[in-house]
Amino acid sequence: MPRNQGRTTLATVAASAGVSVATVSKVLNGRPEVAAATRSLVQSVLSQHGYVPRSPRRDQPPVTATVEVWVDDLCAYSTEVIKGTVEAGVESGVAVVVTYPKDPADEGVSWAHDLLAAGRQAIITLTSTPTRAQLGVLSRVHLPVVVIDPLNLPDSLVTSVGSTNFAGGLSATRHLLHLGHRRIAYLGGPATSTTNQARMHGYRAAMEAAGVPVVPEYVRTPGFGYPDGMKEGAALLDLDPAPTAIFAAGDESAMGAIQAARARGLRIPEDLSVVGFDDTEIATMTSPQLTTVRQPLREMGAVALRTALRLAAGEQIESSHIELATRLVIRGSTRPA
Repeated sequence: MPRNQGRTTLATVAASAGVSVATVSKVLNGRPEVAAATRSLVQSVLSQHGYVPRSPRRDQPPVTATVEVWVDDLCAYSTEVIKGTVEAGVESGVAVVVTYPKDPADEGVSWAHDLLAAGRQAIITLTSTPTRAQLGVLSRVHLPVVVIDPLNLPDSLVTSVGSTNFAGGLSATRHLLHLGHRRIAYLGGPATSTTNQARMHGYRAAMEAAGVPVVPEYVRTPGFGYPDGMKEGAALLDLDPAPTAIFAAGDESAMGAIQAARARGLRIPEDLSVVGFDDTEIATMTSPQLTTVRQPLREMGAVALRTALRLAAGEQIESSHIELATRLVIRGSTRPA
C-alpha cells in the first residue's frame, strides 16, 4: 500500500483497518484490552501508512478516553444505573460522561466525528434506543452502542442489557397469591413498552397458573412514574369491588398508588398490599418499606460499560441481549389478605 501524501490521521488508519479511532488510539498507547488479532492488524496499517504520532501541544491537554451515557430522565432508577456505570468506568480506566440524547435533527457524520475527537470509545443509552439514523452514523465511524433496559427491544445488531422482567412479574404476583389475595391489580408502564409487556405477562401467567381470572379493569398501563401511579391507582381503588393488592411495575408508580390509597383513608398493608419493581432507594424511604422486585441496576450499568469496551476493542459478544436475574425483596408493604 503506498504511503499517503500529507499527514496521516488516526481516522485514516481506523478507516483502513475497519476499526474505531478509539481502538487505534489504544494500540498506540499500549492499552491491554485490544484483541491480539486486532492489534496486529492496526499495527500493520500504521506501518503501511507511515503514521507518525502527533506531539501534543503544551497548552492542550491529552484527550481522555470516555464512554458517553445518554439518559432521558434523571430519577432514582437511572441514578442507580449510572452509579454502576461510573464505578465500572473507574475500574476500567475510562471516564463516563452523562448527557441527554442528541436532537434527532443533528445526526450528521460530523456529529459522530466530534464524539470520536472527544475521546468517546462507545455510547451507552439508558431505556431509550437510538434512532436508525443515529445508529447508522455511529456504525459508519465504528462507535459501538449498548442499550440498557430498553423500553423497546432494538435491532438484533444492537447490544442491550436488561433484567428478567417476566420472571420478576411472575414472582411479584405469586407472592401476593401466596398471601391469599385474589383481587390483584396490575399497574404497568406504557402499553407498547416491551419491558412493561414482559412484567405484565409474568403477572398474567401467575394468575392463570393459580386459576384466578384477570379482571380487565384491574390492568392499567399508564407509565412508570409517580403521577401515573397516583392517577391510575386512584381509579383502581374507586372500582367496586376494589383490588386488595396492586403489583406496580415500578417503584415510583407503586409510591403513587400508595399515596392514592392514603388519600382515601386506606392503610398499607392492612387494607391494601403493594409490590413495586426496581428496588431503588425510595423503596426503603417510605413507611412501611416497599416490597419490590429487585433489578440489579448497578450491575446492569457495569455490565453495559464492560460490554461497550469489549465492542470498542473489536471483540465478539456472545449474545446481543444480556439479562441479569431479578429477585423479590419482601418488606412491610404486603401482608395476608
